[in-house]
Formats: sequence, C-alpha cells, structure tokens
Amino acid sequence: MIDQGLSERRSLRVVGMSTSAYRYQAQPGRNVALRRRIVELAERHKRYGVGMIHLKLLQEGDEPVNYKRVEGLYWEERLQVRRRKRKKVPASERQALFRPSAPNEVWSMGFVFDRTADARVLKCRTIVDDATHESVGIEVERAISGIGVPRVLGRMAIVRGLPKTIRTDNGKESCGKTVVAWAYGGGVQLRLIEPGKPNQKEAPPRETPTIERGAREA
Repeated sequence: MIDQGLSERRSLRVVGMSTSAYRYQAQPGRNVALRRRIVELAERHKRYGVGMIHLKLLQEGDEPVNYKRVEGLYWEERLQVRRRKRKKVPASERQALFRPSAPNEVWSMGFVFDRTADARVLKCRTIVDDATHESVGIEVERAISGIGVPRVLGRMAIVRGLPKTIRTDNGKESCGKTVVAWAYGGGVQLRLIEPGKPNQKEAPPRETPTIERGAREA
C-alpha cells in the first residue's frame, strides 16, 4: 500500500499492524555465547548441575547472569546429570540372624550418630558380641571410612581374637573392597542383615504347654 501512494501510518491502520512490529529487525541471538559456555562447563565438569554451572558463570564474569536463563539453556541442551545407581548386594547374601552358642562366634557392627555442642557430627562404630551382648568396642571419630574399619577390628583382634562371622548392614564402610579383602584374609565371614530389619533378632522357640489328663478331667 505504501508503494501505491498511501502513507505508512494509514497503511498500517488498514492492515491492523503496529509501527513497532513493522519496523522490527531481528537481532542476532544473544544466547549464542552463553549457550556455548554452558556446554563447555558441562563437558568439563560431568557431575555439575545447573546450580553449579550458574555459580561458575557468576565467578567468571562481572555481569550478573540470570539463573532462569541459564536453566532454560541447560535444559534445551539436555545436559541433565544422570543419577548414579547405587550398587546393591544380591539378596542371596542376606541371611536370617541365628543365635550363637558361644562368645566370639558372631559380632554385630553398626553406626551410632551424635553431635557435639558446636553441632559437629560424631560417628560411633559399635561392635557387640551376639552371644553375650557384650560391647566389644566403640570407636568414636568425626568420620570413619572403609579403610578405618579393618584398622579398628585388627586392634580388637590382638586383645580377644577374631570372630567367625561379622554381621553388619549394607553400608559402604562395611561392604567396601578394603573390608571384604580384610575379612577374606582373616578367615572371617561377612553377613548382612535382612532388608528393613535393623534390630533383627531371632526369637527363641516357644514350648507348647501340656496339660495332664487328670487335671483336664477335673
């Protein structure tokens, strides 16, 4: 219509278009450089999520980067971190708890947690003899790794020897390679409690009461 002699304003009024829409010119993508940098960070740091990548971008530049903008580009590039699958011990290795007949046959190990006055965690490795319910030892540390467990058990073995079996849960400190290798070298069997039974115990057999014939007839 403008080419036919009509003014720009009248032509836009006829077709129902605003002046800003008519004069708009596409701008080059402002997210090109940001998108490229997000991909580079995600490839360099495989376990970083969108929060850590946003923090890295803030540390690199003086200009603030909007979190929603980073999150949108992060999802568009499908950079979501996959959850690690926890390795589970096969159910065949879990056995019902039996009652030992003599001391030093079966020990049970577990963790108890507490906090100091400054709110720092205390981790207590407790070891109990299943036959006598005696506390074989309690190791208290800020953190106890799988490497520290054999060290504690080795120190106790000097005093009273090693049991035939050690029962524990499926924690990483108790089922790691270091603990398994130590148990194999010492001739100790590792047994796991059944799932969902942290206080697993075997109830003694119940005797069925008998009634004498004469008393029943009376």
